[in-house]
Amino acid sequence: MRKFIVIVFLLMSASLAHAVTPDEMLQDPTLEARARTLSQELRCMVCQNQSIDDSEAPLAHDLRVLVRERLKAGDTNRQVLDYLVTRYGEFVLLKPRFEMRTVLLWGLPPLALILGTVALILALRRRNAEMIPAQPLSTAEREKLTALIGRERGESR
Repeated sequence: MRKFIVIVFLLMSASLAHAVTPDEMLQDPTLEARARTLSQELRCMVCQNQSIDDSEAPLAHDLRVLVRERLKAGDTNRQVLDYLVTRYGEFVLLKPRFEMRTVLLWGLPPLALILGTVALILALRRRNAEMIPAQPLSTAEREKLTALIGRERGESR
């Protein structure tokens, strides 16, 4: 049992490891930290739902190296991101920027949530308004019901 737990722990910790190889890492810890931060913001174009920091795809490796080269050349984080967006398009960013052309991308989910909530409230109100409140039986209806119940009791014996 102990071996099983150790194996599971090793497998879980291996899955948490980043794909960055030692030969990619920069000597300057500050630049390396910036590179890691930027790598978490960039999408692997092969895996698409992974950052280039987590992906082992060759293209992700090339992008990690490119990020580090740009940082060594003195680019700011913003300049590196702008360079990659110019080269690969907005899709390279895991979180697209809030701009006029991405307003729908950012605004549609909250708008859909608000419209759905309003529609649900209106539907519940309409349903409650359409419900007929219970009214007491008239004398004729009560007598008819009593006769039916009495007849049924007589038949069941």
